Amino acid sequence: MVVRLLSKGKKIFLDPQESILSAATLIMFMIVASRILGLVRQRVLAHFFVADKLSLFFAAFRLPDLVFEVLVFGTFASAFIPVFTRSLREGKDKAWETAGIVVNIGLIVFILFSVVLLFQADFVYSFLAPGYSGEEREVVVNLARVLFAAQGFFVVSYVLTGVLESLKRFLVPALAPLFYNLGIILGTVFLAPKLGLIAPVIGVVIGSMFHFLIQLPLALRLGFRFIPLLKFTPEVKKIGKLAAPRVLETIFLQISKSTELFFSSLISVAAYTYYTFGNTLQLVPVGLFGTSIAKAALPTLASQSDSENKFKNTLFSTLYDMCFLIIPIATLFIVLRIPIIRLVYGTDIFDWRATTQTGYVLSAFALGMVTQSVVALLSRGFYALHDTKTPVLVSIISTSIIILLDFLFIKVLKFDVWGLAAAFSIGSLLQAVILFFLMNRKIGDGSYLKMLKPIIKSVISAFFSGLVMYFILKFFDRSTWIKRISFVGRIDITKIDFEKFVLDTRYTVNLLILTVIVALAGGIVYLGLSIVLKSDEVWNFFRFVGRILGNKKVLVSPKGREPLSANPIDNTSV
Repeated sequence: MVVRLLSKGKKIFLDPQESILSAATLIMFMIVASRILGLVRQRVLAHFFVADKLSLFFAAFRLPDLVFEVLVFGTFASAFIPVFTRSLREGKDKAWETAGIVVNIGLIVFILFSVVLLFQADFVYSFLAPGYSGEEREVVVNLARVLFAAQGFFVVSYVLTGVLESLKRFLVPALAPLFYNLGIILGTVFLAPKLGLIAPVIGVVIGSMFHFLIQLPLALRLGFRFIPLLKFTPEVKKIGKLAAPRVLETIFLQISKSTELFFSSLISVAAYTYYTFGNTLQLVPVGLFGTSIAKAALPTLASQSDSENKFKNTLFSTLYDMCFLIIPIATLFIVLRIPIIRLVYGTDIFDWRATTQTGYVLSAFALGMVTQSVVALLSRGFYALHDTKTPVLVSIISTSIIILLDFLFIKVLKFDVWGLAAAFSIGSLLQAVILFFLMNRKIGDGSYLKMLKPIIKSVISAFFSGLVMYFILKFFDRSTWIKRISFVGRIDITKIDFEKFVLDTRYTVNLLILTVIVALAGGIVYLGLSIVLKSDEVWNFFRFVGRILGNKKVLVSPKGREPLSANPIDNTSV
């Protein structure tokens, strides 16, 4: 028994996940664990530090993240995996040499830029966060200098991630963020009482080291080696050529992120914490149903790039299933924004103003959850076709619009920090629409309404589901009747003993019960309406859940339609 369990566990770690379904399912489970730990991390931070202090911690990431994102992360998302995958087909030695050279180039370039910016950090942050006082900026600079060490680990770690994902080993790379969050949590819990804000920074360094070390053994087992070689081989040049547009895009994205810090610092010191907390929450479904599926699809899409029909079927069936999953989640986040914030961040020092401000940010972000996921998939579709220029150009256009909207919403219209999230959602909507149009023109039949029909069905189902959730939430919340807010203001409460059926949501258990009831009711309505509207994706969902639960007798749609094939091994594309 023990030997069999160990053998099975070893197989899960070492064997590739051949289909998009198995890969995406595995990534989803790991992302759930990582995102939960991420929320625990934020909850721990909210427990030890007030919003004003946390803004300084989050702001300190801006400069190290800028260097890392521009020089490293974008390269592996768009260029490394397609080139490494193709190199493997031509010869493993060439592929591993390419990976080793990329590590060396990445480290050298990162170190050079980091050293320069370490000495100019105070000058740079005076522009990035003009609303902070000199003392606050000094704290940010000191924290940032330590955080650069963490990003050094990530330079190598993301090469290993690219290597493992190219070989369809998704479990270990998916585990890495979990250990990263664990490092921050442990560093904060054990060191914060004595070291203050430097404690979570030390935790970041420990977590980034874990992120690297958890991936290293499997990468070495598969053939990766550190090599003392700097050589611009054809493969390295190809990566550079493909990465160049992506690096340009990432520069614009980082300008946009820096703009968010810039304008939030002008609103208040605490505003950046509200923005970051709202963003962390919205990234849970985006990562779970957007990024995970898009990452799992990339190797398959890259292998099908020479077959237009297979590529088209895989891409669009995956797109429809993705939208079916994330549209109701976005609706739920809009309706249940305050209960969610209270349950996740509700500590003694996270007051009602912080709750409402973060709730507004979450709602504004929720409007763009679906489009962010669509962009993640469609961009990778272009990457798989070795076209990085198109998604980059579209991203630059949308990012420029986001920056303009940031200025309009904050400086001109004087919106609160939720205006930054709204600007981001509008920009991601524009980006998704343009990418969909261009991809459909590239591989589709030109019938845009027909291509959008499955998504429209999901939107209609989610809309009525949202109305039902809103009614239930307000009807059974005691505070709604006491304060006479929403539709109950029109009801004569003297004739209704509402205390018999409402829940006092000042208590966490009651709030949790009401939130679960509302979410379940919304989910049932959504699935029911999807069946009524004859959505094929709802049956894909039932099959997906059945396979996760190990039930081979899953439901079949009346049409008997199977999801479009991802590859010869698997008949689903979720």
